[in-house]
Amino acid sequence: MTVARWLSLVLPLLAVLAVGVRERDHASRAAALLAFVTAGIGIAALHEVARLAGWYAFTPVDGAYRGMPVDLWIGWAALWGPLPVLLRRVLPLPVALGLLLWVDAVAMPALDPLVRLGPHWLVGEVVGLLLVAMPAQLLGRFCADRRHLGVRTLLQVGVFTVLLLWLLPTLAFELGDGSWAGLTGLNHTGLLVVAQLALLAATPALAAVAEFAVRGGGTPYPWDPPRRLVTTGPYAYLANPMQLAAVVLLLCTAALTRSVALALAAVSAGAFGAAVAGPHERHDLRARYGDSWVSYRRQVRDWWPRWRPYTSGPPAVLWLDDDCGPCAAIWRMVARRHPVGLRIRPAREHQRVLWRAEYVGGDGHAERGVAAVARGLEHVHLGWAVVGWTLRLPGVTWLAQLVTDAMIAPPHPARPRGEPCPTPSNASLKAPSPPSANTASPASPPAPSPPPPE
Repeated sequence: MTVARWLSLVLPLLAVLAVGVRERDHASRAAALLAFVTAGIGIAALHEVARLAGWYAFTPVDGAYRGMPVDLWIGWAALWGPLPVLLRRVLPLPVALGLLLWVDAVAMPALDPLVRLGPHWLVGEVVGLLLVAMPAQLLGRFCADRRHLGVRTLLQVGVFTVLLLWLLPTLAFELGDGSWAGLTGLNHTGLLVVAQLALLAATPALAAVAEFAVRGGGTPYPWDPPRRLVTTGPYAYLANPMQLAAVVLLLCTAALTRSVALALAAVSAGAFGAAVAGPHERHDLRARYGDSWVSYRRQVRDWWPRWRPYTSGPPAVLWLDDDCGPCAAIWRMVARRHPVGLRIRPAREHQRVLWRAEYVGGDGHAERGVAAVARGLEHVHLGWAVVGWTLRLPGVTWLAQLVTDAMIAPPHPARPRGEPCPTPSNASLKAPSPPSANTASPASPPAPSPPPPE
């Protein structure tokens, strides 16, 4: 078994190294590393399912993680992750998956007695290829070739979520203390409260990921970064929203599972980010973005958020129908709070007919409907910004827009002043026109707004 374990580790790693030496593209190497991490996480999860389903098991040996030999785990991840990514130009994805199935079909029986196969082990192989190897390949290939930004962003979010909220805690429990019993022992109400608090803690990070994709054209992966400097969304308040959310989630998980080891891991991750990764990141960003980044970092901190947002460049514009009751109410609410770097203008003055509220950022990024109002809230202060980020979560925006269209303000063209607005609440919320614009900037205190319409 010792020879089988060494071969399972050495042969895939040598193959990856041999191909990696010939690959000169830095992006391809970084993508191969991400595919390795993805495959490793997926194989660990597949092992848990395989134990329950009886697909396969491993003979108890030293150097195992939850019964799976670590050397076999690493070799398997290298085979399913980086190797086909580095060979993607000669191995299309269907061919690569077919070869992986053939290699496993030959190797798994040959590893007996280290690997004990169940009667339906091939089912486990197919499930593993579809749910582990294929996502790892898609993520690695898309990142290497900078294709399908939305798909690779979603895949990265999935990978890092499983890593943060499942694999790292499980490793801490195996090597240190604590267990999942602290969470699994909660009743349904307790689990619902914990899930809501976790979503609240993760909201700034999820909004930051979306900001990287839609405003920066990149992803959170350090070697697949945004092409443009991102200072909007959560980054208008905090320079490290993703890192802070990750540390908070780990600390909360440690408290719920009573794991000192996980708490130390969270503190260590924060210290590493501040002392090691932080200086490297600052050097890289300064080299890429120059004075724009320097100006931004002078006013936005790493770990402690601003109360009012940082803005630069032209102000954003929020177009609202000032002759519509609900829209006028939103106008008054936002204007009274003196938003930073935001102008509010009547929709009837837009160059085309608007059927919903519209937000246009200083960089030209546009949102409509509920998402536009959520963007406007980001210009007020941190509390309202969190509300805006929550409204823009996947699924929440769709549901909020559905409710708005059905019960509050159905889509309608912005009409000349005086024509009735077809909204259920128009009669009660009908109000004179708000002021024609509201502008504020971080460089000078906002001018007092005209009295809002009553």
